[in-house]
Amino acid sequence: MACSGNLGLKRAALEEHIRTLGRTLIAYSGGVDSAFLAWAAHGVLGSGMLAVLADSPSLARTQLADAVAFAREQSIPLEIIRTEELERPEYARNDGFRCYFCKHELFTVMEGFAKSHGFESIAYGANLDDQGDFRPGQLAARQHKVAAPLIAAGLGKQEVRELARDAGLRVWDKPASACLSSRIAYGRIVTRETLGVVEQGEEGLRNLGFRQFRVRHHGEMVRIEVDPQEMPRALSPEMASAMTRLFKGLGFKFVTLDLEGFRSGSMNALLPSDQRSSQF
Repeated sequence: MACSGNLGLKRAALEEHIRTLGRTLIAYSGGVDSAFLAWAAHGVLGSGMLAVLADSPSLARTQLADAVAFAREQSIPLEIIRTEELERPEYARNDGFRCYFCKHELFTVMEGFAKSHGFESIAYGANLDDQGDFRPGQLAARQHKVAAPLIAAGLGKQEVRELARDAGLRVWDKPASACLSSRIAYGRIVTRETLGVVEQGEEGLRNLGFRQFRVRHHGEMVRIEVDPQEMPRALSPEMASAMTRLFKGLGFKFVTLDLEGFRSGSMNALLPSDQRSSQF
């Protein structure tokens, strides 16, 4: 892949950092960051890397299928493991540090796999822009000494997308998609049933033709976020009726459309400021 200027230097720095990791497990979700990292690691390390996909109730089935398909398309070796974060009370209670317990579970399972299969390192796809948001999962990564090659190479989200596009990877413009639990308002217990409702709602919006969206579960009320560019279509009377039928059919009493549109991490606005700045 040919890169120009500073981006080419960052790509070279990424490859060099990956090379220093030795036999490496890549925490893989199928999103553009982890997919590009897995692809790059496979190019550098060959059979000395393995993408690890954690399957749990918080992973939508469409995301699971697409992640498996991408790894197959790119001949990236893949292992699917089960994680049981939902069985942890500290995760299910769904406070501001839910993501910490999720990542702690993931990296604990990966550490056991690495030890039993002769891998030296674990890496994940955090990018430079992730450091500017409230992401307690990054604390778990540091505690488990998980490498962040994209950050080490100074790559932000848009740069990762550009590199993935230049490499011809179809995921380069894939919409961001955090786990299903991130759709549930803090303080509401995370259950398999609630996750299922969120997943059905998002699949319904996908079937209605929307591309970038979130279903935010607030108990009896659902708050729907769509990309601002898709907002005019969402505001049409016909689409409003279709969304109302969809979500009332899933048990919600109130169906709302967030006029600010889609934005990652909007649930964090519900957290007290001291908790958002806390390091746990």
